[in-house]
Amino acid sequence: MAILNRDTLPDLDLMRRVQEGEMVSYNTLVNRYKDRLFNVLYRMLSSEDEANDLLQETFLRVWQHKMSYDFRFAFSTWIYTIALNLARNELRRRKKIKFLDIFDFADKLAAKEEKKDTSANLKTLLESEMKRLPEKYKTAFLLRDVDNLSYEEIAQVLGVPLGTVKSRVNRARAILRTRLKPRLEESYELSKGTILPINIL
Repeated sequence: MAILNRDTLPDLDLMRRVQEGEMVSYNTLVNRYKDRLFNVLYRMLSSEDEANDLLQETFLRVWQHKMSYDFRFAFSTWIYTIALNLARNELRRRKKIKFLDIFDFADKLAAKEEKKDTSANLKTLLESEMKRLPEKYKTAFLLRDVDNLSYEEIAQVLGVPLGTVKSRVNRARAILRTRLKPRLEESYELSKGTILPINIL
């Protein structure tokens, strides 16, 4: 009998097995999504520890609520919805805390080192400005341009119309373009046609 390779199974097939209580298929889904989800949670929360905590909570809820999963929708939509709801709750809990000073400090450190490692500082600059985006723009931008979800998937995850998703993504790109382009042209003597990572220009 051939050995079943769960790594090649679609998400929906794995979820059917998870609903039957199969832990191996559950672990396959965890391994498939953990890095992608962590990246989004970390960029939203700016804390590795909190991102890890919410990542674990996300997968715990997937297992606890496995029987409520609706197979009419993509598994990716469901798990991203769980993770982002947890992140939003955390941000609301601590919304009085200001992070801008941290980002400004990171920018000053990058400015001191920019001549030593252009590529590293370009990444630092982009990461810093992404974190400073308003939450609704940042979330849409991360899901689209970092995690490569379709606009339709993002609309389902965020529970907003498709046009709103496109508007938020475009707005995030415009904000980043406005903030980054002059600084990059000045600091790195890049031409106006230079393409930045994540293709925001």
